[in-house]
Amino acid sequence: MTNTKTINRLFNRKTALAGCLILFLLYLTAALAEFFTPYNFDTESRRKSYHPPTTIHFDGRFYVHNYRAELEEGKKSFTPLPAKRYYLKFFSHGYRYKLLGVLPADIHLFTVDSPANIFLLGSDWNGRDIFSRIIYGSRISLSVGLLGVSISLFFGLIIGGLSGYFGGKIDTVVMRLVELLMSIPAFYLMLALRGVFPLAMSSITIYVMIVLILSFLGWPGLARVIRGMVLSIRERPYIAATQALGGGTCRILFRHLLPQTFSYTIVTASLSIPAYILGESALSLLGLGIMEPHASWGNMLTRAMSISNLRFHPWILWPGMFIFITVMAFNFLGDGLRDILDPRSLTAGKSRR
Repeated sequence: MTNTKTINRLFNRKTALAGCLILFLLYLTAALAEFFTPYNFDTESRRKSYHPPTTIHFDGRFYVHNYRAELEEGKKSFTPLPAKRYYLKFFSHGYRYKLLGVLPADIHLFTVDSPANIFLLGSDWNGRDIFSRIIYGSRISLSVGLLGVSISLFFGLIIGGLSGYFGGKIDTVVMRLVELLMSIPAFYLMLALRGVFPLAMSSITIYVMIVLILSFLGWPGLARVIRGMVLSIRERPYIAATQALGGGTCRILFRHLLPQTFSYTIVTASLSIPAYILGESALSLLGLGIMEPHASWGNMLTRAMSISNLRFHPWILWPGMFIFITVMAFNFLGDGLRDILDPRSLTAGKSRR
């Protein structure tokens, strides 16, 4: 009954429901990136660098034109060649891949025959499809948040719970360490930690390193709050009764104390993920994160730091729009979960009835 009421409360909050739906679609497309994209993340067409978004026409079927590149007064422009129509093919064969990294396949949601290209969001400086790279890059940017928060939650819950339960010298030492880490500006600490490692590393190594760095920055704040909650909960009568009956530290901590903090940790996790996504994007934007040709939303924005590029090719800002949408979706979801799981909100709702 409680779970049903919780779900109903979620459906009653339109912004939280919208955020949940947006995130579901983002993670679904990230998991099935090869199917949803017409090109691989590193497929280049140098002659069509900075190609504007392709115009799609309709005559009973969707079609596009091929474009001829022209250079006028130092500015590249693309002129459509309407003599021939290239029809979009749905659920058609394209480049080969392994679905979910396991099943060999070559079916894509849509493709178009060469020499035409379909750049839904334009192309970048190497003639790579921005739409395809955004979908592939979402795997990096979205998973960094989930993995980073999961590791931070694990260490924050364990360290904060032990500190609050034992108190005394253990609590003093742990809290001084937490305060030391929290006193250092997070962004500069992130850059310093990244600077310890060499720049020439594989993308997988860089990815793991970024997750660990962001997790290291994220656990102290959570541990401090969990410690305060455990200090309060451990004074309740049922905790004393469990101790009197011979309950061990692990039983008390993992079955009675930490579960009481889960409503807070769930909300904190949903509200913290955007910070991890922005952290990865910042490192990649500065050239310290995921390296080319692999895509992440951060490194795709590197060329957007040039005013001239933005002036002539504004579509290169699309990855920033996806970052904005994702951050807002997580914030909407987190605010909704906070209202749903907040005991005071539940009490207020019952008193009104």
